[in-house]
Amino acid sequence: MALALAAQGAPAGRGGQRVKVLPARGSLALAPVPELADAVTEQAAHLSRNAVASLPAGALEAKLRLGVQQRRPLRIKLGIDPTAPDIHLGHAVVLGKLREFQDLGHRVVLIIGDYTARVGDPSGRSVLRPVLTQAEIEDNARTYQEQALSILSQDARHLEIRHNGEWLDMPLSDLLGLARTTTVAQLLERDDFARRLAAGRPVSMLEMLYPLLQGYDSVAVQADLELGGTDQTFNLLLAREIQRAYGQPEQALLTMPLLVGTDGHQKMSKSLGNQIGVNDAAQEIYGKTMAIPDEAMSDYYRLLLGHDAPAQPPRDAKRALAHALVARLRGPEAAAAAQQGFDTVFVDHGVPLDIPEVPYRCERDLVHLPAVMAEAFGLSRSQARRLIDQGGVSLADTPLGAGEHDIGCARAQGAVLRVGRRRFCRLVAS
Repeated sequence: MALALAAQGAPAGRGGQRVKVLPARGSLALAPVPELADAVTEQAAHLSRNAVASLPAGALEAKLRLGVQQRRPLRIKLGIDPTAPDIHLGHAVVLGKLREFQDLGHRVVLIIGDYTARVGDPSGRSVLRPVLTQAEIEDNARTYQEQALSILSQDARHLEIRHNGEWLDMPLSDLLGLARTTTVAQLLERDDFARRLAAGRPVSMLEMLYPLLQGYDSVAVQADLELGGTDQTFNLLLAREIQRAYGQPEQALLTMPLLVGTDGHQKMSKSLGNQIGVNDAAQEIYGKTMAIPDEAMSDYYRLLLGHDAPAQPPRDAKRALAHALVARLRGPEAAAAAQQGFDTVFVDHGVPLDIPEVPYRCERDLVHLPAVMAEAFGLSRSQARRLIDQGGVSLADTPLGAGEHDIGCARAQGAVLRVGRRRFCRLVAS
């Protein structure tokens, strides 16, 4: 079922503008979908094979049949709120599934939630999300879009990029009409709302509105199917009811597993510090992947690479996983270099050959290391001081002691500063 739109050129962005098309590079998209028999049942089984749920039962297959009958690609929706500057491999699970739909000829509608980010998705939250400024939202939206395009096909026939500020900045009369589609009782069925109310913690009116706004996104783009993590099930189901209230056919749903972070327990999240960023440096991606617990490896293989883990000792299988992830995101040469750099540090216990030089200022014959670490590694000075005090920083292979925040300029010149296990820089006088 290789259906395609006639439109050519770059994918459409906000207000009909064309978005920047990134130069070709590695992608975390799953391996190309194999040629399937012209049987919708087989396609539905292939697309749902590693999903948690396909709802309602049989809806995905029915939508695929409808697309064949109407000779059009399905509109596959995913909304991402730009609440942080980077996306991580947890997002890549859903993005990779979107790529499978693209490879079968369907059109992905990627919605950047510049408007819903002002509210904050309450899914899985025990407290109200912090409010972002408009400038933060716009900056995050730009990087989200660029990084998502490293996984999705940029073919304009199969990609449409929208911002929900296009339709959610609506008159009050339209908002009241949207509010009439849903009852308070329906919203209070959410587990996270119920838990917070039972614990005496507040639930804001904005949070109550969030599922309605997300549901209206499906109306605005006329979604045939929506993807999301399992934590989005309530919102995706509510969107079906909102579509019905607006006289539209109800979307099918496909929920994907939540990828655990590098701690092996909690879902991958920047706020928990257990993420592997799509935009991380190659050596960071490799090193963080090597740090995941053995028991999480099978999920990483299945959800990110599209196949089972090899029958190898855990260390070898993890090295192959780390190499494959870096190769898909940064290319095979970067993967080989990242593996060599990892081996130099963690197998041979040496210092990488290619480490950045960081200038330092010498004042009163002293170098203030927290300032150098903040410049070199993007830490705050208080974080840098804590790392030194906890014994996590060494200079020229000598661990720094608690309170050793200032060192002599002569000692600093040319010395390698090591923070934790994977971060290095060479100090040079400015």
